[in-house]
Amino acid sequence: MLLAIGITGNMQAQEEEPKEKEIKIQTSAICGMCEERIESNMAYEKGVKSVVLDDKTKIVTIMYKTDKTDPDKLRKAISKLGYDADDVEADPKAYAKLPPCCKKDVAPH
Repeated sequence: MLLAIGITGNMQAQEEEPKEKEIKIQTSAICGMCEERIESNMAYEKGVKSVVLDDKTKIVTIMYKTDKTDPDKLRKAISKLGYDADDVEADPKAYAKLPPCCKKDVAPH
């Protein structure tokens, strides 16, 4: 009987979603100002543990709590900062407010 309870408990533990996950999101960030803007703003998003943007690859790596947020919310939050996030287009109003050096058509610098 104890063996059956142990096996059932173990199976349930394996099915539980991890408490934290990492996601990599392709952005339209261009420069160090973009990096600072994304990292500092995303750090305040609910459930976000850490944020690192590689401005060379334009990939932001986010560690987040799965019970507080999800990948779609994170992409939308980046979009609201004025940047593309994978297949989510940048919010037009937020994009218009970005400094000229952070616009998509500017060469990386």
